[in-house]
Amino acid sequence: MSTTTKAKSEPMADLNPRSTTYEFMGPPGAFLISFGVPFMTYLLYFGCSEESGGCPPPLQSIPDRFVEALSDKTFWASLWDTEASLIYLGWYAFCIVAWAVLPGDWVEGVTMRTGEKKKYKINAFSTFLLAMGISCGYIFRNGPESFTFLYQKWIGFVTASLVMSVVQAFYVYASSYRPGALLALGGNSGNFIYDWYIGRELNPSIGSFDIKSFNELRPGLILWVLVNMSMVCEQAARRGGFENVTDSMWLVLAFQTWYVADGLYNEPAIFTTMDITTDGFGFMLAVGDLTWVPFVYSLQARYLVFKPVELGPLRTAGVVGLNLLGYYIFRAANGEKNAFRNGQNPNNLKYLTTSTGSKLLTSGWWGRSRHPNYFGDLLMALAWSLPTGFDTPITYFYVIYFAVLLVHRQRRDDENCEKKYGKDWETYKKLVPYRIIPYVY
Repeated sequence: MSTTTKAKSEPMADLNPRSTTYEFMGPPGAFLISFGVPFMTYLLYFGCSEESGGCPPPLQSIPDRFVEALSDKTFWASLWDTEASLIYLGWYAFCIVAWAVLPGDWVEGVTMRTGEKKKYKINAFSTFLLAMGISCGYIFRNGPESFTFLYQKWIGFVTASLVMSVVQAFYVYASSYRPGALLALGGNSGNFIYDWYIGRELNPSIGSFDIKSFNELRPGLILWVLVNMSMVCEQAARRGGFENVTDSMWLVLAFQTWYVADGLYNEPAIFTTMDITTDGFGFMLAVGDLTWVPFVYSLQARYLVFKPVELGPLRTAGVVGLNLLGYYIFRAANGEKNAFRNGQNPNNLKYLTTSTGSKLLTSGWWGRSRHPNYFGDLLMALAWSLPTGFDTPITYFYVIYFAVLLVHRQRRDDENCEKKYGKDWETYKKLVPYRIIPYVY
């Protein structure tokens, strides 16, 4: 019996080697980011809201108000809202039930180190349509005032999502120690803080329910649109109806709703991304999916509630044009990549064949830069912030953050590809010298 156990355990030990390198400055960085992300989420609210007195509030008042808040038990208690927490829990449960009940094809992901391919249920877009239908019907029946609770209870919802993120991070970390778990190559350092943050197990699941891909696509992304809808309703309630909602608010809602709908409609494309194929699932992805996406990415819409901006036809046309350009680059580049990965090459694109047999595109969008889809993403991010005007730099936080995030991802990808392809990667870089923005970076 012991011989059989050993024979079974040895292959898994080979498949799960100890991680020898750190990202994010290792355990100290993981510790700081684990506190820094929640802190920044709260800061973006208290630094840009009606409650705080502006965006930003009067600078001379910030130090005293900050110290006063930290020593005030009432402030700490105000971060928790039982009703908001129950609504959030209900929302998460709705997403799970929709995943289980709504029909959807099962598709295979990439081949894992075990030689197996994990199967994923594809019905995120159906879940989105159901949520939109229920929400729009509710608003139509009860008026815009009925759907302002996401704005009114903002902090309570942020806290609820953080609690969910922390609970999930501990659960998946503990479950990663069960026999047979396939670990992420970068999440098995042996340091609790780092592995808990970065994600120890590659694909934590409960039966056929894959926790990582579910969180990536459903609760946070769809909630982002619902939050924006709540901001539109809040502005409509204040200004006397939907007909008085500003063009800037409609633009933000339209741009970001389309972005989310497009991502959910093209759900299979996510299964070839680094988040799914390489990264483990820990607090980093949990808090990013459940808290950061819906409550930070919606900053522009929340700002426009209390600082409405009228763009007019010309500026509206310019912003729409920029967003469409970004979307075209983003979708065209991803379309080329996904078609090529599936063995199709309708445009006869040139490519470099590596010694491992892999093929790297060197023409088309992927000949202009190594990550042309990131360039499109950045143009769209700028278009989402421009409707807020130029009275404050805070509403451009998303653009700055997203640029830093994408540069970091690009460098991670380059490092991984250099390890994987060796000298072939150096040849590829000469053929495609630009990283994200052609002729610039």
